[in-house]
Amino acid sequence: MGADLLIDDFGTGYSSLMYLKRLPANEIKIDRGFVRDLEHDTDDAAIVSAIVAVGQALNLRIVAEGVETAVQQRFLTHLGCHSLQGFLLGYPLPAQQFLEEIHAAEAKAVVDASDTGQAAF
Repeated sequence: MGADLLIDDFGTGYSSLMYLKRLPANEIKIDRGFVRDLEHDTDDAAIVSAIVAVGQALNLRIVAEGVETAVQQRFLTHLGCHSLQGFLLGYPLPAQQFLEEIHAAEAKAVVDASDTGQAAF
């Protein structure tokens, strides 16, 4: 069994390009500070674009955190981010409530699939 290494909050604090070279990371997570204003700040949009390009060139999985608007979601998806995190996609939940919502979504997908012949998540 292996383990993956993620560099969190990439672009802030102590994270640097040198970590990408020295650490056997599989994934980088773009800090929410860059995502928050990328709709209105061309510098943030350029920085996020550059981080994604570096991640792609190094064959890393790219996660963006702090996604709160559809514009951010479209921009990040278009760039090629593999995963998005943020309040647009869901709020923190207690474990039991999370499981209940997953089970309800699965049950709905089964019903939808029987109606249309295709699962709809």
